[in-house]
Amino acid sequence: MKYTVNEGFPYYIELIGTNDYKVLFQSNENIKLLESLSEEQASFRYAPDKWSIKQIIGHITDHERIMVYRALRFSKKDKTPLPGYDQDLYVYNGGFDELPFSIILNDFKSVRNATNSFIASLSHEKFELKGTAWKYELSINDFLKSTIGHELHHFEVLKQKYLSK
Repeated sequence: MKYTVNEGFPYYIELIGTNDYKVLFQSNENIKLLESLSEEQASFRYAPDKWSIKQIIGHITDHERIMVYRALRFSKKDKTPLPGYDQDLYVYNGGFDELPFSIILNDFKSVRNATNSFIASLSHEKFELKGTAWKYELSINDFLKSTIGHELHHFEVLKQKYLSK
């Protein structure tokens, strides 16, 4: 891979490869995996200083909300540069470990449904509109690719470090 996870958007876009990101957003594969987990499994951390599965799914959901909000603004030709966000602040103040996993999973599904609705509402031309977030100027297409690429990254970590035990 050309990029590392620390580079953010380019790394997540690269993870998509030749896959159609719209199809990935519509896939239920990751949801089915999550639905198979017990509350105890969802609370698991592979090390004391690592996020629990609940926190990871809360993080993915928050990230998708933020990214689609950015894409929404850019789809309206809003040129305001948007700041990054502190993922650790969001996770540690998210209260995910105190929530039942069913609520976290339902939120994940609801945000995904909203994302798919947003994607369906865009005209072909809108996907090429650009905006700036953090230190990158990207098209809406690339924002969406990086969003699902971010999920792919975290699910790979889940499979390798959390669910392989």
